[in-house]
Amino acid sequence: MTVHDVAPRLPAPAALRRLCRSLAMLDAILCPDRNFRYHFFDAHRIPGQEAAWMSNGSGDEYAVLFSASGVCLLGFDHESPLTPYARNDLSVWPGVIDDVPETFRPFVESAKDEWGTPAVTACLWRETGDDAWRHGAVDVPTDVEDGAEYLFELLIDPTPDAFQRFAQDYYEVPVDLTAVAHVYASEPLTDHVMKSLNPRLALADLADDVHAIDYPCAAPGTD
Repeated sequence: MTVHDVAPRLPAPAALRRLCRSLAMLDAILCPDRNFRYHFFDAHRIPGQEAAWMSNGSGDEYAVLFSASGVCLLGFDHESPLTPYARNDLSVWPGVIDDVPETFRPFVESAKDEWGTPAVTACLWRETGDDAWRHGAVDVPTDVEDGAEYLFELLIDPTPDAFQRFAQDYYEVPVDLTAVAHVYASEPLTDHVMKSLNPRLALADLADDVHAIDYPCAAPGTD
């Protein structure tokens, strides 16, 4: 599968933003140490912009820009044949970023490595007013993948069950499905929900993360 298959399965921008915030909040609860988390969200990137990103610690990552102009997703699968590092000239695979709208060009530029190569194997975008996700005219052999399905797996399957499976495998701890569903619904975070996911934490312990993610919290003492 490639961006061609993933595009129809991505949530609309508002739903994608809520999902990315929920993923980051759940990861913050399950793993207070930022060095070992998988998902992140910054609601204060710069005025008018928010960002979400994923890093699996093994070289695979994605980044999502939310702005008044729309949303842009960049993904990098280091094992995909589309990686620039598999090409002699370190160029991005034809079509992956060629048609990205100008409004998202600075975001693509921010993905450049120390050699000036954008570390991108998959890219999708949706400008404000668009009725569907778009991507470039990427032409790859039928047996070649760009990593989009793997990288964006929790974005194209936006269900609490999918996160529970992921988190139990990645963090190797039991994960309460009811608590996950609470956060996936963007319901205010309570001490009860926190402790259902991580008994060692209280809301106050994650004040900085709650602010960064801009996730709603219930009043102190609310169950």
